[in-house]
Amino acid sequence: MLDSILEFLQSTGFVAMKWTDLVMITVSCVLLYLGIVKKFEPLLLVPIAFGMLLANIPLGGIMDPGKDGSPGGLLYYLYYGIKFGIYPPLIFMGVGAMTDFGPLIANPKSLLLGAAAQLGIFVAFLLARALGFDLQGAASIGIIGGADGPTAIFLTSKLKPELLPAIAIAAYSYMALVPIIQPPIMKALTTKKERMVVMDQLREVSKAEKIIFPIMVTILCGLLLPAAVPLLGALMLGNLFRECGVTERLNNTAQNALINILTIFLGTAVGATASADRFLTVQTLSIIGLGLLAFAFGTAGGVLLGKLMYVLSGGKINPLIGSAGVSAVPMAARVSQVVGQKENPSNFLLMHAMGPNVAGVIGSAIAAGVLLSMLS
Repeated sequence: MLDSILEFLQSTGFVAMKWTDLVMITVSCVLLYLGIVKKFEPLLLVPIAFGMLLANIPLGGIMDPGKDGSPGGLLYYLYYGIKFGIYPPLIFMGVGAMTDFGPLIANPKSLLLGAAAQLGIFVAFLLARALGFDLQGAASIGIIGGADGPTAIFLTSKLKPELLPAIAIAAYSYMALVPIIQPPIMKALTTKKERMVVMDQLREVSKAEKIIFPIMVTILCGLLLPAAVPLLGALMLGNLFRECGVTERLNNTAQNALINILTIFLGTAVGATASADRFLTVQTLSIIGLGLLAFAFGTAGGVLLGKLMYVLSGGKINPLIGSAGVSAVPMAARVSQVVGQKENPSNFLLMHAMGPNVAGVIGSAIAAGVLLSMLS
């Protein structure tokens, strides 16, 4: 009887737990607190944090590859959708089905703000090269600055698969923490007067414009950058489902059931890559640090161009909308709205910020296509 009790105790996770496991479990609980209590993008943060929790329970085997004919862990198999770049284009389809490109069509200058916010990609690329990462690794790290998890996963799976766990967790963590990271940068780079600017209402966009837009973007960008077709094509297909008016069932599936299922699979699998032995290394921590810098420079790039547009427009453009040029849709646009409304309660920047926000989605996909074309 005593032997059985001892054998049971030795099979528990308590006996096998190391201090690194405890650190990662603590980190996952902090992220769960931020997602559930503080409501920081819970749809992303809760599955990521719980996947991290599952992966760091000793002997849980949730990411075991399996051997000698025995099956592996559940999340090991779900991770294949990340490893082979399957989830990102499908998620882009759902994002396209949920996205109204009307603000971008109504104000094409938003494309410039979306482009400026890609500054973080190239700053992080240069810093990563300076730290000794090769071209493919530096490009994979730099794409975190686009604040687009699916794009970061897609590019890294093609260029530097061994960095995928660190880059995936960094990209999605920073996307979820947009409400914490962006406001201090936005306030530091703008004056109270600039933040209080009330912008004119956007013009109404016709149905024909909304239908033609995804088709033309696919043709033009696809011919210019074939490497970006999987992401941009899926994004525009989802948007065409939304706008064409004859595929309502497909639109509902893409923006609800499909993207919700994929978010669960991708979020938990991404979180599960943050095991203690992978996460608590110098290389991983340097990638996370570079990712934060990339995100910060991307936000700053958009805001600084917004300030220039504020001057050139005679004070008619609120530079806060430039921060939405990173492609974290729609959370970055909501942050622009919240920061602006704190300065001026009558200010409604959300629709104006959605233009740069969706431009950022297109911009990050194009940046990934450029890097993929040059380095693959």
